[in-house]
Amino acid sequence: MQKLPSVRQLQYFVALAELGHFGRAAEACFVSQSAFSTAIQELEQTLGAQLVDRTNRKVIINSAGREVAAQARICLRELQAITRLAGDSTAPLAGKLVLGVIPTIGPFLLPPLMKKLRRTFPELRLYLKEQRSDELVAGLQQGAIDLLLLALPYPLKNVETQVLFRDSFLLACRKGTTLVDPAKFSVDQLNPESVLLLEDGHCLRDHAVSACHIRELDKVNRFAASSLHTLLEMVESDLGITFVPAMARDSALLRGTHIATYPVRSAGHRDIALVWRKGSSHGEGFRTLGNFIRENH
Repeated sequence: MQKLPSVRQLQYFVALAELGHFGRAAEACFVSQSAFSTAIQELEQTLGAQLVDRTNRKVIINSAGREVAAQARICLRELQAITRLAGDSTAPLAGKLVLGVIPTIGPFLLPPLMKKLRRTFPELRLYLKEQRSDELVAGLQQGAIDLLLLALPYPLKNVETQVLFRDSFLLACRKGTTLVDPAKFSVDQLNPESVLLLEDGHCLRDHAVSACHIRELDKVNRFAASSLHTLLEMVESDLGITFVPAMARDSALLRGTHIATYPVRSAGHRDIALVWRKGSSHGEGFRTLGNFIRENH
């Protein structure tokens, strides 16, 4: 393996390039001039090039030396960045954190929290990644995502979870619709294909089917929506009814529409939870974040 310069050698050489004097550079680095000169000579030997033209009166950094000094400054800055990154990683809720969130949670839960979150954890740099559950779980296992905000139940392996709260399901339909009587709602009395849901792959579809006890799948329309926004557009057009999480009730998606929501007797719920890799060194910080969300949602 090729021998590389040491960090100390690069630091000394940058000081020499900036001060242009062995004595002053050695003093700035808090070492004797002889130790400093030896380090510069070792650097030249390691690189196989003369970097300094020495005379009795002055020191001249030659063209090769100037190029090495420029690259050395870059290397030292990158090493400092690594040190800061490592420091961030050991501090609870400080530094960069990639949070994966599903689209049926993020738009409803996070906007009211973000200002409080920034105020409470000013050192936290939170990056949000919105994808379906399967894509987020894959990103977590691959190390591209640090933490997930998911709806459970969902099949998971080698993770730790913190359930934050329960989110019940509501009936959503256009006001005045003849498709359903909200006061006497019963899934069994729905017409075939009257229930609109998200397409396969969205866990909200499975949760709604389970929580609202849709046992006869002929009640579900064969046309499935690709997003919650599209789903609600169809409901507002009175093409069918659907079931939405309670956290969406006061959201911008429903505000200003002709859609009304109603509680469903004996309907189930989904659990909103944080999920992270088992054994993560950030587990304590993640639980702190979970407690914050639980108290402020």
